[in-house]
Amino acid sequence: MTDFAKRRRMMVDTQVRPNDVTKYPIIEAMLAVPREAFVPASLRDAAYVGGNIELDGGRVMLEPRTLAKMLDALNVGPGDLVLDIGCGLGYSTAVIARLAEAVVAVETAPLAAEAERRLAEQDVDNAVVIEADLAAGAAKHGPYDVIMIEGAIEVLPQAIADQLKEGGRIGCLFMEGPLGICRIGLKTDGRIAWRFAFNAAAPVLPGFAAEPQFVL
Repeated sequence: MTDFAKRRRMMVDTQVRPNDVTKYPIIEAMLAVPREAFVPASLRDAAYVGGNIELDGGRVMLEPRTLAKMLDALNVGPGDLVLDIGCGLGYSTAVIARLAEAVVAVETAPLAAEAERRLAEQDVDNAVVIEADLAAGAAKHGPYDVIMIEGAIEVLPQAIADQLKEGGRIGCLFMEGPLGICRIGLKTDGRIAWRFAFNAAAPVLPGFAAEPQFVL
């Protein structure tokens, strides 16, 4: 029988801590949440590998390093209301829920229903999953202290920017050709100022691709 708890400790010790993620709440959350409960059944044995895990529809579950470093850079805390866009099967939401006051996750069908079921099975009671287009977010529950996007983007839709509270933080993985750059944004006077956080890569989410530029 697979010792997932042992694999979870190894994930934290080899993929999270060595990447300068040292905040105890993040370490505790990633040790506590059973990642194997939030991956496709056929990939349970690969739940703790270092790398993105493929989901249906060309989507991925972000590698532990990327999620941990984004949480660290955003400094998610116990008073925060967090919008988790593209939660997949719910793992990121379960981790964030241990750090924040509440989480609103957005996902498309059929992943949304499956994420909701898995979160309920793990007794995550301070999170809700909204079925909607990812680029629409969940405005009726906002504005949000923190917004996390669980996948890459080329452009940030204005609808998402508008849901970030003044003084709020947003973490996005921008793909620029083959290169991916995680940037952290801070909203001040209605505008988001970005800073470099670290390098990572993932597929661009539906609704977050740049419009093709036609050149005559």
